[in-house]
Amino acid sequence: MKNSLKRQGMLLALALGVAVSAMACGPGESSGKKGDQQPATGIAAQTAKPRGITKASEAPKPGAVDTADLGGGVKMELVWVPTGSFQMGSTRSEQDWAVSQGAKRELVEPEGPVHTVELDGFWMGKTEVTQEQYEAVMGKNPSNFKGGKNPVEEVSWNDAADFCRKLTDKVGRASSPAKSFRLPTEAEWEYACRAGSTTRFCFGDSDNGLDEYAWYDGNSGKTTHPVGEKKANEWGLYDMHGNVYEWCGDWCADKYSAGSAKNPTGLSSGSFREFRGGCWGNPARYCRSAFRSGFVPGGAHYILGFRAVVPAVR
Repeated sequence: MKNSLKRQGMLLALALGVAVSAMACGPGESSGKKGDQQPATGIAAQTAKPRGITKASEAPKPGAVDTADLGGGVKMELVWVPTGSFQMGSTRSEQDWAVSQGAKRELVEPEGPVHTVELDGFWMGKTEVTQEQYEAVMGKNPSNFKGGKNPVEEVSWNDAADFCRKLTDKVGRASSPAKSFRLPTEAEWEYACRAGSTTRFCFGDSDNGLDEYAWYDGNSGKTTHPVGEKKANEWGLYDMHGNVYEWCGDWCADKYSAGSAKNPTGLSSGSFREFRGGCWGNPARYCRSAFRSGFVPGGAHYILGFRAVVPAVR
C-alpha cells in the first residue's frame, strides 16, 4: 500500500505538469466522481456476419480485419490478435535506459519483473476509438482536440467501460458476454502492442524510429492527430505508441507477480485503473511497450482515450 501511494503521488505530480505545460504526460485532474464500475464483460468486434472461432485451425491469420457497424455510416475495424505467449514487462536494463533518458525510477519500476503470459486470441480495435465512433454510440463528444477522425479523449475509465456496454447493445451482442465489447486487459494490450517484438518499442530498441510510428512530444505539435496516419505494428494495429494514452481494464498494481499467468485480469479491486501507450505530449521514454501508469476511474483528461477488444467466440 505504501508503494502504491508513493507511485500514485508521483503520477499525480506528473499530471500537474501536464495541466500546466501540456507536455509532460501523466494522469490529469478528475472531471467526475471516483467510480468503482467493473469492466464490461467481454468485447465483441463483430460484423453483420460475426466469425465464430471454436478451434485453432479456424482462427484468422494475425492482422485479419473484421468490422462492426456503428450506424450512420460509421464503422469500427478490429484486427485479429492471435493466441500465444510473451514476456510481459521490462528488464532492469530497460528501466535503467529510461532513467538515463530522464524517467523517474518510481514510475518505471512497476514494469517488472518480466514474466511469461499466455493469452487466448482476441479482436482489437485497429485504432483508438475516434470521436465520430464515440459520438455514434454515446451521442456526445467530450474531446478537447476536436476532429472526427482524432481519438476521443477527456473520457474517464467509467466512460470508456460505458461505451463498450452501449456498443455491445447497439450491435446486438448483449445476450452473449463472450461476444461483448470491453476494455483490453493490461496483458492483452502489451501483447498486442509488441506484436511479437521483445524490444523497447514494437519496431526496435532505438527511439530514432518513433517518428514513423507515433505522435509524441517530438512531432505532435502539442495536439492529437487523426488515427492511422503513422505506421502500424506487425499485426496491423495503429497508434499503440503515442497519440493518446489508452485505458485498460485492470486495477493498478505496484508490480507484477514473478510467476507465469494465463489470461490474467489483474487485481480484484483497487483505487486506480491502468492506462498504456504514451501520448502526444510524452517523450519517447514514456511511450515504450512496457510503460504502465494509472488514474482514478472517474478521472478524465485530454491525454486519455481507449480502444476496444472482443474475445474469440468459443
